[in-house]
Amino acid sequence: MHLKPILSAVIPASFLSFGLWHATPSLAEETASEAQTVKLKPVQIEADFREADIQQSTSSVTVVTPVEMQERDAQNIEDVIGLMPNVNASSGGATAHYYQIRGMGITEQYYTPVNPSVGVLVDDFDYSQMGAAATMFDVKQVEVLRGPQGTRFGSSALAGLIQVQTNEASYQPSARLEGTVGSHNTYAGGVMLNGPIVKDKLAGRLAVYQYNSDGYMENDYLDKKNTQNRDELTARANLKWNVNERLTLDLKLLHINVDNGYDAFNFSNDYTTLSDEPGQDTLKSDGVALKADYAVNPFIDMVAAITHINSKSTYSYDGDWANPGYDPSLVTQTDHNERKRNNQTLDLRFLSSEDGRIFNGTTDWVAGFYYLAQDEDYTGGYDYGGYLTPSGYDYKTSSQSLYGQLDHHLTDKWILMAGLRVENYHYDYDGTVSGFSKKSSEVLYGGKLGASYQITPNHLSFITLSRGYKAGGVNDEGRLPSDKPVLYDTETLWNLEGGLNSSMLNNRLNTRLNVFYGQNQDRQIPVSYYDSHGNWMLYTENAPKSTYYGLEGQVDWLIVDDVRFLGSLGLLKSTYTDYTYEEQGQPDLVLDDRETARSPNYTFSIGGEYYLTDHWTLSANIEGKDAYYFSSTQPQKSKAYSLVNSAVTYQRKNWTVIVWGKNLGDTKYATEGFYFNADPKRTDAALYTQQGAPRTYGVTVAYDY
Repeated sequence: MHLKPILSAVIPASFLSFGLWHATPSLAEETASEAQTVKLKPVQIEADFREADIQQSTSSVTVVTPVEMQERDAQNIEDVIGLMPNVNASSGGATAHYYQIRGMGITEQYYTPVNPSVGVLVDDFDYSQMGAAATMFDVKQVEVLRGPQGTRFGSSALAGLIQVQTNEASYQPSARLEGTVGSHNTYAGGVMLNGPIVKDKLAGRLAVYQYNSDGYMENDYLDKKNTQNRDELTARANLKWNVNERLTLDLKLLHINVDNGYDAFNFSNDYTTLSDEPGQDTLKSDGVALKADYAVNPFIDMVAAITHINSKSTYSYDGDWANPGYDPSLVTQTDHNERKRNNQTLDLRFLSSEDGRIFNGTTDWVAGFYYLAQDEDYTGGYDYGGYLTPSGYDYKTSSQSLYGQLDHHLTDKWILMAGLRVENYHYDYDGTVSGFSKKSSEVLYGGKLGASYQITPNHLSFITLSRGYKAGGVNDEGRLPSDKPVLYDTETLWNLEGGLNSSMLNNRLNTRLNVFYGQNQDRQIPVSYYDSHGNWMLYTENAPKSTYYGLEGQVDWLIVDDVRFLGSLGLLKSTYTDYTYEEQGQPDLVLDDRETARSPNYTFSIGGEYYLTDHWTLSANIEGKDAYYFSSTQPQKSKAYSLVNSAVTYQRKNWTVIVWGKNLGDTKYATEGFYFNADPKRTDAALYTQQGAPRTYGVTVAYDY
């Protein structure tokens, strides 16, 4: 797919259409005002320094609401990324582990440490390398910020950020009891309790949710239907204490226990497996966060947040995908990986109030300090026919950052923005098996320059230039041949973005359109090969240059009082411009102008809601994406696909009943793929894929108080 002709046609046409609306605002808005009174509800984003209306944001942002989650029985972020333009995921487990934005983001992790390109936050908890933690019960909204977030989030958000915002404790008593049954022996239940503990002083909220499913894979050899089951428990508690008029303390506790199976691959690329040793995909995590909001004086507000997370994960699988009876030449293989992560963060920032603007009351400001310390302890081993290759390391990382941002109101319509973050990053790697160790420190920086122009009260245009970064790292020397890099460099990204946010027809039609271009230096690429023992060797190296460009558009239109249209489109072209992959005994692979991995040329979502009566709602959605390369260095691609989802919702008084269905066309599509000689009955290599979920359906019943 060639994007340049498409962009050259779409972009001018889009801006022309918005210009026509702007040229005759009085007629369009007067007509709407007279004939229509129902409006779209405003959407607030909270992931940036200050809460703001999404139509006033100068970021490429998508917000997924609780209604959209419930209509698709969303259990995890992976269930809603189809609503997010230019966002993708890589599986290789019971659920998606890693996410990519505009074709950038880690795709896998086995026995080497990696640094995230896409940040994943659950409230203030950093789960960037543990996607299973982002469960959806009692969630207020999911926000996705595309493009480098160098000022706000630093090295963990080179490509962007996904933030899960849960509901907070309030003084208005409320409760929810929810239950779900579905196909593949799926059942789930949750309870939420909220209300005052001490009137007007202390409020509490508790949410507990358990999800179970046999999954959609069947193991023919073991005669089991649950070798890729899901067993997920999430518990959250929140205390909000209004100490006085100036100080509020917010305590959050989080417990996650994910005990999933992993049995996904076979030689026929379908929903049946032959493995005799199915694997595990587990996560146990406990977190505590304390946040303080303090009005220092009438001019300055302070926000301080401290978090601590303890996590343990197990990732294992049957490496030969079969059993001793499959073929006499089969070599038994298993892989087992265990990680323990301890993570502590401190974020202290000061913000101007409206009265605290500087430069004669024209400029909002933010200044802050951020500290991160993480210790990752890994042990594992790959067994190939009794030949065990053990692995292990202790990887400590820390960073201290100073950041700030100015928003200067040049006029009533013009705002100029400037942000900067300077980070001192340090890592200490100790290979507990190989004996190899390495320490390193470096100073990194990112930031943003931009401007916004309020064309009319209903149309906001903006342009930004931002720089993101991701720290370099280390490969274990004991697992690499001599010609491979032990160290890899820091990755940087320059991103230029322009956009237009519009509210029309008396706030019944909201649109967001942005175009972008980015240049990537020293992109960190995961590369793999097989050694003489058949072990899969994995390491990271740098691709000197890559670029991307594209478009993202979103529409929310209340066509009439009973019909709402929702749509999104992402167009993307992401390619290497200077990269040659070298492998011992093989010709060099020149990848100049080849698309990067996990970067489909298009993603889309088209859907709507039909409010049949005051109690009945019919919703439907079609989402899809183009084909994309599974790997940075292999030529195999996925296939383009689209999925149809639908739900019927009945609401009356305190009761809600949702009958939902996903992938109603039973489309077969892949979520992960590898190309190699895996089948002992074949002499050649082939593409083997993990299948996405087939048709699933169920009923959710909830009682709200």
